[in-house]
Amino acid sequence: MGLLNFVKNAGKKLFGAAEASEANEDALKKELDDLGLDASGLDIKVEGDKVKVSGKAASQEVKEKVLIAVGNVDGVAQVEDEVEGAEPRTHTVEKGDTLWAIAEKALGAGNRYNEIFEANRPMLSDPDKIYPGQVLRIPE
Repeated sequence: MGLLNFVKNAGKKLFGAAEASEANEDALKKELDDLGLDASGLDIKVEGDKVKVSGKAASQEVKEKVLIAVGNVDGVAQVEDEVEGAEPRTHTVEKGDTLWAIAEKALGAGNRYNEIFEANRPMLSDPDKIYPGQVLRIPE
């Protein structure tokens, strides 16, 4: 249980700042559904620029992917993790980062970049399409 920080003005645009929280919650749930992530058992609440996710996820992997997916949305600055399970290991992409460089830092070998790519599917569709401010799951 913890708080994940995201770059508020980076990520996929799903909703405008003036929309009601309920509409934002629906947009986030639809995004998770579109990504094929099973959010059953999870409750998602939007409070300004913070998203609270609570409940029990189908697995630790699903928990981490849901937290990352809702956080990498334009307008979300923080995700409060109240989901059962361990805290995810993450990396915030900086300008000039590549999955190879991130793998060298986080996993000890650049040629393990595909492990990070696979850990972030379906949110990532191509290993070369990452952007500054994006938060990535780092597999154990």
